[in-house]
Amino acid sequence: MDTCKVLAVETSCDETAIAIVENGKRVLANKVLSQIEIHKVFGGVVPEVASRHHLEGILPLVEEALEEANCTLDEIECIAVTNGPGLVGALLVGVSVAKSLAYGLNKPLVPVNHLAGHIYACFLDNPVEFPLVALIVSGGHTDLIYMDKHLSFEIMGQTRDDAAGEAFDKIARAMGLGYPGGPVVDKRAQKGDASAIGFPRVFLEKGSFDFSFSGLKSAVLNFLHNSEQRQEAINVDDVCASFQQAVVDVLVDKTIECAKFKGVDNVIIAGGVSANSGLRKSIEKRCNEEGLNLFRPSLSLCTDNAAMIATVGYYLYKAGVRADLELNAYASMPLG
Repeated sequence: MDTCKVLAVETSCDETAIAIVENGKRVLANKVLSQIEIHKVFGGVVPEVASRHHLEGILPLVEEALEEANCTLDEIECIAVTNGPGLVGALLVGVSVAKSLAYGLNKPLVPVNHLAGHIYACFLDNPVEFPLVALIVSGGHTDLIYMDKHLSFEIMGQTRDDAAGEAFDKIARAMGLGYPGGPVVDKRAQKGDASAIGFPRVFLEKGSFDFSFSGLKSAVLNFLHNSEQRQEAINVDDVCASFQQAVVDVLVDKTIECAKFKGVDNVIIAGGVSANSGLRKSIEKRCNEEGLNLFRPSLSLCTDNAAMIATVGYYLYKAGVRADLELNAYASMPLG
């Protein structure tokens, strides 16, 4: 079998990532340069700061990936790059480097949608089967996608306001728990009582697979404010557990209902929030009860990385998808 090595570039937010993946499955190198400690002092990602650090770290990371993969640039079949959605300045750095590599090496350039990357992270760890329903849940996105084959994406539901991960970050910030909020809320939730506070579950109109977490976020903020005004002690662990359970209940219920609606037996969860222990346990339990097959990426592949981009890039390359050197940041391959 012929080998196809894809070098992928991912700079959609605050992770500088380079990977080399063979035939869409075998990860030869997956390098990630995190900026979490840099942005912690700001309480969130500062786009200009993120862009500057991408610029400083990306070329050395390419060299590290090639060394780890024990291959040369001549052995690379194509260059895949995330060109949206994400922070425009951050994307611009990655797209510019990818275009330069493609031009200098005379290699094909393949544009990749970041959300497709999260779905395909599961393909690196699992023998995923079609048709399937995928829940993509992260700091910027909460989406339900139906796929009946490779590269076929039907959007079943999206967030109408705050993404789930965004709500985690805002609640963590309100309680002074730091950034990023998701991991620390999850950790505190494991010590709390999820039934202590009756935060709302918003399911929207009957038959909708869309999400809305702004009302839940407001309910938690109001609870914190009112408790402070009444000078009542706040059990942070209980707040985290009750809030997290309210998010998880909606995510899991809508995903299962969407799978039933489309008549599929296979469910994927992906994206940064798919690392949440409460979500992983709850959806595994529901899938077992409903007789559904659940696929999840390993924890290292839940957050932004370039291996997932290389995997999508491989399938796009084989499908004949190419971009010219006029490729723009944020003009991403569409989902749906």
